[in-house]
Amino acid sequence: MLKRLKKLLGRYRNYDQVLLVPYRSYGTYSRLYVKGRALDNEPLNIVQEQSTFRTIKNTWKQFDSFEIPDAKIELVLPGKVKLSAKTNSEGYFLFDKTLENNLAEHSSNEGWIPYQLHYREKLDPGTELLEGHFQGEFLVPPVDAEFGVISDIDDTILHTGVTSFLKWRLLKNSLLTNAYKRIPLKGAPALYQKLQAGKSGKNRNPMFYLSNSPWNLYEYLKLFLDHNNFPKGAILLRDFRSPFDAATKPEKPHKQKEITNILKAYPDLKFILIGDSGEHDASIYTEIAAQYSDRILAIYLRSVKHEGRMEKVRSLIDNFDSTPVLLADSSEEALKHARENGFIQ
Repeated sequence: MLKRLKKLLGRYRNYDQVLLVPYRSYGTYSRLYVKGRALDNEPLNIVQEQSTFRTIKNTWKQFDSFEIPDAKIELVLPGKVKLSAKTNSEGYFLFDKTLENNLAEHSSNEGWIPYQLHYREKLDPGTELLEGHFQGEFLVPPVDAEFGVISDIDDTILHTGVTSFLKWRLLKNSLLTNAYKRIPLKGAPALYQKLQAGKSGKNRNPMFYLSNSPWNLYEYLKLFLDHNNFPKGAILLRDFRSPFDAATKPEKPHKQKEITNILKAYPDLKFILIGDSGEHDASIYTEIAAQYSDRILAIYLRSVKHEGRMEKVRSLIDNFDSTPVLLADSSEEALKHARENGFIQ
């Protein structure tokens, strides 16, 4: 609280600690796209058995962030390849680089490449450098990947209550419920495991998870995905925009922009898109499928309990014939369709 008060009064000068938070991202054999954030915060510590008070405290900590702007960050890849970037005014850093090295030489069986981050600014006396947390990884899809999967998170694999009145369930689920206590939608982990395995059963199909949630919830959502045995994948969230944000609003919705970037990154790879019928997934996905008709194998939309929105989605997809669209009430329906179309065993 004292640090927050000092920041409001313009007397926030020295950092207590430096924490670099890398986000799971993706790349190719010669290009990487790595994003993260430099913060003057303690690492988030969500435990399985924690009180409601501690859950609320962790939620507060996720949004009560102290950004470190204009800091030089160094990224070290296997083979001692070093890259540099600067944080912006909100503490975010981005490495979007084309390299001469073949990055895939250092990847795991599923395509993950590790890297180290270093903070290259002079430390003030008393500032702690939390270097034990400066390790990340990004995904390079294997050459024998059959297809990729791009999936929404909210109400697609995790019930958020986005269609509830005044979104009160969304607030309760996202802000007041422990990540360990969140329950995935029935059958979702098994569906995604099957899709990652594909027809070959080799677990080499790349996964990409999208959400309109802000990056402040990254650790929370990553923990949820890992704890519930979803296949590891790139996690792509969005920058938090306050009502006073002077930055220009993006022309395209966050999900549409991210999906287009992924499709451009892997021009020879086809994809399955998974979302829900609650918000804008149907319109975004069909627009992308119409533009990339030869790249989208199928669209799976999980039904939500909101008749008005369901009617709009049905009217949108009834006459759409560029790509198969399945409006599914359960994961079993999606599994059946994927099996019948030769996507999985």
